[in-house]
Amino acid sequence: MNHLESNSKTFNDAKLCVVIPTYNNAGTLANIITDVAKYTQHIIVVNDGSTDDTTQILQGYPLVQLISYPVNVGKGWALRKAFKYAVSKGYDYAITIDSDGQHFAKDLPAFKEESQRMPDAIIVGARNMDQDNIPGKSSFGHKFSNFWFKVETGINCPDTQSGFRLYPLRLLKDMKFITLKYEFEIEVLVRAAWKGIPIGTVPVTVHYEPKETRVSHFRPFQDFSRVSVLNTFLVIIAFAYIKPRDFFRLLFGKKKVDEPSLSSY
Repeated sequence: MNHLESNSKTFNDAKLCVVIPTYNNAGTLANIITDVAKYTQHIIVVNDGSTDDTTQILQGYPLVQLISYPVNVGKGWALRKAFKYAVSKGYDYAITIDSDGQHFAKDLPAFKEESQRMPDAIIVGARNMDQDNIPGKSSFGHKFSNFWFKVETGINCPDTQSGFRLYPLRLLKDMKFITLKYEFEIEVLVRAAWKGIPIGTVPVTVHYEPKETRVSHFRPFQDFSRVSVLNTFLVIIAFAYIKPRDFFRLLFGKKKVDEPSLSSY
């Protein structure tokens, strides 16, 4: 059995797929798909309304399971669509990897290995944010997000903004979410923690192109504003419901109850 067959069998046995949400990343998408395909053929790409050459590029990858819609909605919506699709296809786990070239497929096996140790956990790929080429907005957002996650859940997570993650789909499939864009990755982490789903981490490599050639769809003012609104909402729920709930569970030894539903698909 060669290396590709061995990797594919490992991912097949775990009922694991890799999800690649993409929006106007035609310059890096092909390399990402090619590298991921060295580890698994179970690849779901969500074309979130791209207007560049993404559609043409995807035509060269018949192995890809494609979800596509004409108007850009946001990364959160793309992931929600992918998770729903993956569950319908019988997958138990999904690893999400960004299409802008900052993540490396060589780190995929680390998620699988950590998931074997923590089968019910969300596994977050923790980036080294002390590198010299880390954009200032990413460094600030990283610290900002980690702080509020600790306030809302009591959990230390070294990289709550990382988009490189493994999700246990069977534990998320009945959860309802309200966010559509980048802030979804914060919401799902907080909501999962409230539900009692463990949060694990693995170190991953990260690469940022120089500022002159970097492609980013993150809009600092608009996106930080949405994240701030979400965190305000989550803090209110945390102190009005989640923390009192957890206190009484501890006090009376009651089994966990469902968290309040926020919305639906």
